[in-house]
Amino acid sequence: MVYARSVRLCLIAIFACAVVGASSSARAEDYVVHRFERIQLTDVYYSEGANFGDINGDGKIDVVYGPHWYAGPDYKNKQEIYPAKPQNLEGYSDHFFHWVYDFDGDGRNDVFVVGFPGTPAYVYKNPGADGFNSPWPKLQVFDWVSNESPHFTQLVGDDTPELVCTRDGFFGYATIDKSKPLEAWTFHAISEKIADGRFGHGLGVGDVNGDGRFDVLMANGWLEQPEKLDGDARWKLHPFKFADYGGAEMYAYDVDGDGDNDVITSLRAHDFGIAWYEQVRDGDNVTFKQRLIMGDKPEQNKYGLLFTELHSVNLVDMDGDGLKDIVTGKTYWSHHRQSPLWDAGAVVYWFKLVRGKDGVDWVPYLADGESGIGRQLSVGDLNGDKLPDIVVGGMKGGNVLIHHREAVDRAAWEKQQPKVAGSR
Repeated sequence: MVYARSVRLCLIAIFACAVVGASSSARAEDYVVHRFERIQLTDVYYSEGANFGDINGDGKIDVVYGPHWYAGPDYKNKQEIYPAKPQNLEGYSDHFFHWVYDFDGDGRNDVFVVGFPGTPAYVYKNPGADGFNSPWPKLQVFDWVSNESPHFTQLVGDDTPELVCTRDGFFGYATIDKSKPLEAWTFHAISEKIADGRFGHGLGVGDVNGDGRFDVLMANGWLEQPEKLDGDARWKLHPFKFADYGGAEMYAYDVDGDGDNDVITSLRAHDFGIAWYEQVRDGDNVTFKQRLIMGDKPEQNKYGLLFTELHSVNLVDMDGDGLKDIVTGKTYWSHHRQSPLWDAGAVVYWFKLVRGKDGVDWVPYLADGESGIGRQLSVGDLNGDKLPDIVVGGMKGGNVLIHHREAVDRAAWEKQQPKVAGSR
């Protein structure tokens, strides 16, 4: 059903926002619950991802899913970027990732698209309002993008994003020549030939060792960015098995607040598991200890939660407490009937990071039970209310999950809290 709002809104409680002990009796406004309103853009499978940005220059955030952009704030009006062709649900889309960025500095945001692994990347140049009724100019900027979790982000410290991916078996990044941004980008290999030739799971960008430079994370370790990039020297490889075959986007973040960055990753993109890895140092030696968040059995999660196919992971402060939370979900039908629990529900969850006297907890809250996710899960404030919203695309079509916040009384708040497995 196109543009249908879900009948049911998921009510998700988060936390008491009052300072404990400030008074002997809590007020109603001291308790807050969060819910997500699902707006279905379309139920047609066009892409494995979706993203957002101001396409028409009206100051409102629009959403991009596959061949269409949907005008904010209600997303009811759509226009084509390129001719729309529904994708085969029994196969895989030729369109995986989108990013919205003004490449040529003309004041109009373009759409950068990465397709099926091992195919070229394109920029669709925004033609402006006069050209929205025709296909946008399509420009190939890179010939071969591999890995199923590429990043378009800042990596090497300049003012232009890089495409972090693999190519021909090498981990590396592609840079944009600002004088000719819509011509071919340049690939810089940073590893030996250790990557999967076409696919591969698990990739991230973050400062692992605290030297102020971003490193590249992968399922089997991390590549340390050198002080100087002259000559495209290989980056130092620090082997470590973060995942069996790799999951999704990976992150370096100080989970436990001890001053060094830990690593967050899903474990198997088409199967089970997500974990954070506590950084442990012995002098200059850096290693990690796995702290499982959710495994392959309900008893491996404190709250008895279990779902599979965590093929995309985002890290965002969802509740405004200053700590980043995990946003992920089930990449529904990611390997069709091959994945375990493939038909167990197209869920989207966020895991609230809590630091306490007993250590770290990740408290799971259901954001939606119908949309699922694809290979790209985008999070940001779409409507200017300072609450992060969620944008997803995949086999269930394109969906926007608008974030709402409500003050409730203590009884209502407690009713919404996830229960520890085995407790009453």
